[in-house]
Amino acid sequence: MEYERLKQAIKERTAKIGIIGIGYVGLPLSVEAARAGYDTTGFDVQQKKTDWLNSGHNYIGDVVDKDLADLVKAGRLRGTTNYTGLRDCDCVSICVPTPLDVYQQPDISYVRASAESIAQFAHPGMLVILESTTYPGTTEEIIQPLLEAKGLTVGKDVFLAFSPERVDPGNKQYKTKNTPKVVGGVTPACTDLAASFYDNILEGGVCRVSSPKVAEMEKILENTFRNINIALANEMAILCDRMGIPVWEVIDAAKTKPYGYMAFYPGPGLGGHCIPLDPFYLTWKARAYNYHTRLIEIAGEINNGMPEYIIGRISKILNHQKKPLNGSRIFLLGVAYKPDIDDLRESPVLKIISLLEKEGAQIVYNDPFIPSFDQNGKIYTSIPVDEKALQAADAVVITTNHSAYDRDFIAKYARAVFDTRGATKGLEASHVERL
Repeated sequence: MEYERLKQAIKERTAKIGIIGIGYVGLPLSVEAARAGYDTTGFDVQQKKTDWLNSGHNYIGDVVDKDLADLVKAGRLRGTTNYTGLRDCDCVSICVPTPLDVYQQPDISYVRASAESIAQFAHPGMLVILESTTYPGTTEEIIQPLLEAKGLTVGKDVFLAFSPERVDPGNKQYKTKNTPKVVGGVTPACTDLAASFYDNILEGGVCRVSSPKVAEMEKILENTFRNINIALANEMAILCDRMGIPVWEVIDAAKTKPYGYMAFYPGPGLGGHCIPLDPFYLTWKARAYNYHTRLIEIAGEINNGMPEYIIGRISKILNHQKKPLNGSRIFLLGVAYKPDIDDLRESPVLKIISLLEKEGAQIVYNDPFIPSFDQNGKIYTSIPVDEKALQAADAVVITTNHSAYDRDFIAKYARAVFDTRGATKGLEASHVERL
């Protein structure tokens, strides 16, 4: 009976929606649910986020400012730090961070805390969906027991599924609205209700799988695939440099093959909320099955070692000028982990800054999307990319290939340029080096 009632409420858009975690994943999902006609509440422990949301102030790049403001004004979307409102929700999505701890093991404390809050206010006819990336088994091992401890049977009284977030900040083509969703429920009824919910608010379609574990593993496969192939590109870049072969030209030639090859590119290291972290969820879980994920861990070693490799290349460039790294002025262009976004999470540039300063280098930076940031209590402030700043630097390093950067202008005034992102491909200049 609960299944039929909830199915009808989802269909008629009378179901009340709760989104726990209104960051890069949760806010866009909240907006789409509200745009589809559902009464939607975003829950978050950070008061500033709920205040921004309630004032119609957008703080996520992939959300359209007017959409957010209009939905808040219409009363269809709101934010709160008071989790008692979960008792009124019919469908609840968990969109909280799943970082790694200092031992590179999954920290699911945010997921557990969210599930405990839901369990406290859970009621018959509630659908719970976990979107946070995690290791296979989390949905059934962590969330299901908390719900059933309240005397609720999953698949009969309440419904539980995993549907991994697929958010790519800054992607101009694929947003939350048009990206396909994968859904795996604990029971067929759970899968059906979660798929119905997403079908009603999104346009990318839903792929139903047989269990939450399949959906959890699928998400890790996506990002492990990218992690490993980026590691291959990074290793090729290191080898090509030693052999005197331009790796960017090699990649451009390889991608002319219409089958059997997908282009991945080298860089100063991995960043963002997924690719640097997700594979380690699997390596951790694999130990319980007495399996050592050798390929994944080797890829992690290669990618994690790229900042040190970048420092070595910068040192060689300065050596050509008969200058030591100690005391040299290094101008870094871009600190975001990818172009044209304001996201610093896990950015390899932060590690590069630490390594350079450890060697005594003087660091300045520019990022049109990040005017300032705090690292270990030190405040860094972006400076303009002008003739004076370029000429004052002993080396200019392109660490993020923001579209605002004019490579010809940079090359014209800089004494030495090290391009870690392929932004200067095709530009021939003796003082410009590429990864």
